[in-house]
Amino acid sequence: MDDLRPQDPERIGTYRLLARLGAGGMGRVFLGRSPGGRLVAVKVIHDEISEHPEALARFRREAETVRAVRSACTARLIDASLDASPYWLATEYVAGPTLGGAVRAGGPFPPATALLLCASLAEGLAAVHAHGVVHRDLKPQNVILSPQGPQLIDFGIARGFDQTVLTREGMASGTPGFAAPEVVLRNEAGPAADVFALGATLAYAVTGRPPFGTGDSAVVSYRAVHEDIDLAGADPSLAALIRSCVAKDPADRPGPAALIARCGVDSAIALDPHYRSLAEAAGAPGGGAPEPPAPEPAAPEPTAQLPDGGATTVPVAPRAAPAPAVPGRRGRLVRAVAVVCAMAAAGTAGWLLSSPDGTEDGGGGPGASGAASGPADRASASPSATAPAGPPDHIVGGDRVSQDRWTLSEDPDEAAQGMGSCDLGRLGLATSLPGDLHSSVSHTTGSDTATVTLRPENAGQGRRPDPYYVAVGVRPPHGTDPATGLPTKEVSEGIGFTSEPVDLYARWSKGGTIVLRYPEDFRAHLGGRTLDALPVGRDRGDWTVVLYHVEGAPDRYTSVVCNGFHA
Repeated sequence: MDDLRPQDPERIGTYRLLARLGAGGMGRVFLGRSPGGRLVAVKVIHDEISEHPEALARFRREAETVRAVRSACTARLIDASLDASPYWLATEYVAGPTLGGAVRAGGPFPPATALLLCASLAEGLAAVHAHGVVHRDLKPQNVILSPQGPQLIDFGIARGFDQTVLTREGMASGTPGFAAPEVVLRNEAGPAADVFALGATLAYAVTGRPPFGTGDSAVVSYRAVHEDIDLAGADPSLAALIRSCVAKDPADRPGPAALIARCGVDSAIALDPHYRSLAEAAGAPGGGAPEPPAPEPAAPEPTAQLPDGGATTVPVAPRAAPAPAVPGRRGRLVRAVAVVCAMAAAGTAGWLLSSPDGTEDGGGGPGASGAASGPADRASASPSATAPAGPPDHIVGGDRVSQDRWTLSEDPDEAAQGMGSCDLGRLGLATSLPGDLHSSVSHTTGSDTATVTLRPENAGQGRRPDPYYVAVGVRPPHGTDPATGLPTKEVSEGIGFTSEPVDLYARWSKGGTIVLRYPEDFRAHLGGRTLDALPVGRDRGDWTVVLYHVEGAPDRYTSVVCNGFHA
């Protein structure tokens, strides 16, 4: 909760505004007080987007949805002004922390409390579905732990079972890691998609980690579609319950009523000691009260308020054409979501190497590229043009400036999930490969290490391709002193610490996976000296990880694509 700013109004309708509770792409949320003294959450749409029919339609639909859903598990609509600017709605103010904030502050839920939470959320969904509405964005950020029990908030993208989706063409709604496969692939959001989100939310509650890892939105969604949920360390019976909720096929998921029956709870969650300690910790407004319903952005941009820590793993989907970027500060993130809806990943969406036809949208920019600087160079560097020379022992950066730079998102919710993107400079320098590459970079917050994994998609199938040499550069946030190997005060501009070049297909017949471990597999070659890699914990900030195609000499390499992580 923040103080009002000079530009904020003193009143909205009959409500006196007391504080700022949140802000987003669509509007602002204020803590207000009615003439009779009731506290309300007042959501006001931004003036600059009130002229956009789509945004206004979404806002009006949210008010209609909250008005229609009358349940003990949801905040009630108190008042609204939807006919003239300023457009606003006021809902009941629910005191209590968000589930995300509670887990960050108090750690994972014990099994007994988690089971009560599951039953309560399922009961809330049953009430919402009974009104013919799908929430479509259930996640830890949208669950308030009130003293009476969990409350579902933020119906900004909710809709009726039979309503037309109000999203941009080719984009899915919901939050990466909590949106169900059918939402990601086809933007089909039915009641079963809410059950998937419930399972992912419960997984977060019992592990304290994002259910499908962290990283760029597109690749997190890719994991939700194709990979197992992260339940390491979870109680086995709870893990089985969660896995049934996040089944890839919506037909295999239990309905809310069946889920409540499976929980078999026989006491109220409000009486549970762990839950009560979290719900009561928020106190009264002004004394650490949590955030109320957060404003929904004008487009279904993915956000998540997730805990620091956990692994950042970035696998990559098969290649497809990029989606156009949406203008604005968060345009790169929106583009990534649009691409993954077509089951592809481009540029900021993760690590990607081009398809067999050699087409390339980009990904790495020129970075610290050596010889490859134009179409002719790219053609000569292609495996189909000339047989590549053997690799050097290492690559060198010297004083060469790399334009590839990964930065953590400026949005607090995205940053909490580890989302970020690369400043790509120019595009189009990546060379072609015989097939797609699946790759990842993993880092556990607080550790000194990271892991880079490379695997050709069709490893072991057919004839092994001609050698294609790659090296990985891991660049810390700051420069490296050639004399001591320690960080300097300047921002890092070189290629950082690099791995020894290796043939991408060296393990073709053994599964194809190549694993590089930072810092032990990395060195810096500066000023004629070879320096051991700096442990991650010695330089806090945004780390950039770049994959380079090496062309036979220490100074002949091309950045293919970049990613990174925050330490």
